[in-house]
Amino acid sequence: MSLRTCWLNGTYIAEEQAHVSIFDRGLLFGDGVYEVAAVFNGQLLDADRHLVRLARSQREIGLPAAYDAATLMGVMQELATRNGIQEGLVYLQVTRGAAERDFPFPAQVHPTVFAYARPKKLSDDPNAAGVRVHAVPDLRWQRCDIKSTSMLAQVLAKQAAREAGAFEALMHEDGLVTEGGSSNIWIVRDGIAYTRPTSHDILAGITRDVIFDVADDAGVTVVQRAFTLEQALAADECLMTSATSFVLPITRIDDHVVGSGAPGPLTQRLREGYLARAARLTA
Repeated sequence: MSLRTCWLNGTYIAEEQAHVSIFDRGLLFGDGVYEVAAVFNGQLLDADRHLVRLARSQREIGLPAAYDAATLMGVMQELATRNGIQEGLVYLQVTRGAAERDFPFPAQVHPTVFAYARPKKLSDDPNAAGVRVHAVPDLRWQRCDIKSTSMLAQVLAKQAAREAGAFEALMHEDGLVTEGGSSNIWIVRDGIAYTRPTSHDILAGITRDVIFDVADDAGVTVVQRAFTLEQALAADECLMTSATSFVLPITRIDDHVVGSGAPGPLTQRLREGYLARAARLTA
């Protein structure tokens, strides 16, 4: 019997006692949005940025806000504290609520909002030694900038990666790398880091945005430019960024060894810089 506490529609409750309606539109249609923020040293990391993106996602799908950012920030931190999370994550989801099944929005919307916390190794992540990714076609819809709970394409991509013995999926479309199954992808060539510019084709990753500042502090040049799968294969280094992986080196793309096959020096500088910033902000 778990002693974990979650939060559902304004109430802290044991996870075993938390239930939503079978008519919830998040269940029926994937009609909702979500965020995942890291917990470091027992404190939320960049949750304010995640909540700004959550509000944008809600506006883009016409979903009213049931709680303001300050309230949600307090809930997320309280969940980390109650569950004893020193390193890990807090997941927050908002759906359009329960209504009779019909595709258009219900006349009266009462959002379902819930959150939970989980431990996860972040500072001492065993994957920091390098991960393998599996290249798959990007099958998603045309609004990947919205952090939607409709994630069947990512589920299939990540399952394909798991079956291939890889840690993450590397998605591509029309010859260009888009992003990972739940991460942004970068390459390094001749000392310059490249990542795809934001558009409706990718999610504007919070960790991705932070890395621009980390790179600037480290004297690393970053160029926002799309790159091909072939360019990723030929890169000196390849890396992925996400809220709960921070910065991880990609050392293999399927059976191809990236660079030397070990974490590259620029990737290591970015990871170290990100960890130093996280420690400073949560001290």
